[in-house]
Amino acid sequence: MSKLIGKRKSGLIEIGGSLSRRRFIKASALGAAGLAGAGTLTRPRLARANDTITIGYVSPQTGPLAPFAEADDYILAGIREVLADGIDVDGTMHPVEILVRDSQSNPSRASEVAADLILGDEVNMIVVSSTPETTNPVSDQCEINEVPCVSTVAPWQPWFFTRGGDPEAGFEFTYHFFWGLEDVIAVFTDMWSQLETNQSVGGLFPNDGDGNAWGDPELGFPPVLANLGYTLTDPGRYQNLTDDFTAQISAFKDASAEIVTGVVIPPDWTTFWTQSAQQGFRPKIASIGKALLFPVAVEALGDTGNNLSSEVWWSPSHPFSSSLTGQSAAEVAEGYTSATGRQWTQPIGFAHALFEVAVDALRRSGDPTDYYAVTDAVATTDINSVVGPIRWGDGPVRNVAKTPLVGGQWRLGGEFPYELVITSNEQAPEIPTASTMEPIS
Repeated sequence: MSKLIGKRKSGLIEIGGSLSRRRFIKASALGAAGLAGAGTLTRPRLARANDTITIGYVSPQTGPLAPFAEADDYILAGIREVLADGIDVDGTMHPVEILVRDSQSNPSRASEVAADLILGDEVNMIVVSSTPETTNPVSDQCEINEVPCVSTVAPWQPWFFTRGGDPEAGFEFTYHFFWGLEDVIAVFTDMWSQLETNQSVGGLFPNDGDGNAWGDPELGFPPVLANLGYTLTDPGRYQNLTDDFTAQISAFKDASAEIVTGVVIPPDWTTFWTQSAQQGFRPKIASIGKALLFPVAVEALGDTGNNLSSEVWWSPSHPFSSSLTGQSAAEVAEGYTSATGRQWTQPIGFAHALFEVAVDALRRSGDPTDYYAVTDAVATTDINSVVGPIRWGDGPVRNVAKTPLVGGQWRLGGEFPYELVITSNEQAPEIPTASTMEPIS
């Protein structure tokens, strides 16, 4: 695990051994009021006092993780149209401003823009999406500075544990909705069980938040696969944007691996899969997180992308509707294609759902300038969103709400070069399948 950030001790948050500035201000204010011994204590944590509600949104719009934010402009345009008249809080209409910031696929940049939103723009809350490299540093800034934050599109374990989360205590200001490693492992192994293999698996785990979590010997894939009778070959962590996977390919060939799995950024998967073909390595199954989520990444492989498989967190087949617009998942996906001419992509649903949560919490907060009131409203969220039910309180830890997960394969043909076909719904039977698994030919 990485160094703990935001470790709780005696009710205070310590960062590098020192009390956070805003915690100190709050503690001092409460202490002074207590010494005065008069009146009711007022909580000093307020956003900028004006009628406009300001929401900060951070995502990786450029860099190697940019496919996650491909649909951001479309989603944000729709959200701004829905909120054109503002948000009604206890009968008062508040104009809404959404400030969008690019993490540039860089954790340091993500932290920097989050700090600017908090300290410079004094936003009422922040929403953030897409991989631990973006969600974690933004969430950390919000936790340190006591600003409500909702994050998504990162498995909950690397979001929670690598930030130093204590399951007994959780976090105060940061909340997350998505699935976990237990879900993606169950989905992948269910897909694998549909085909005859030698159960030899090659693991591609990079040296980043996702890779270290997926490959973790205690919390990740290794112990579960061993219990299910699979043999995992893990050549060790590699650096993102590597240009030579010969070592990994050789290890997988030596192990006669018929299955490849891992969590790989799109350009690295293209490199690995191209070099695998050149070096004569052709597994029966390749179930890859992150890289195979996007149509554009699969299309870049030409015909060799056929029957590659991945987790499916959102699709037009998901039987859910938006609490903001009433649109079904199919209608949201079709709206994107009609407006852009591009194929739907999984992050569409979760980018939309972030604002469903934000608007619902702000409406119920009673005072959108009070960070505590907004945080309390987030914690009591109970909505049916376009990605499914979102509610905190019954998840694996108090700050995590889980969303359903299924699995699918990319198949050549259809309206676009590839179509993502759902082949496993064991974890979420309410989401229909359209086919069963086929081996890579």
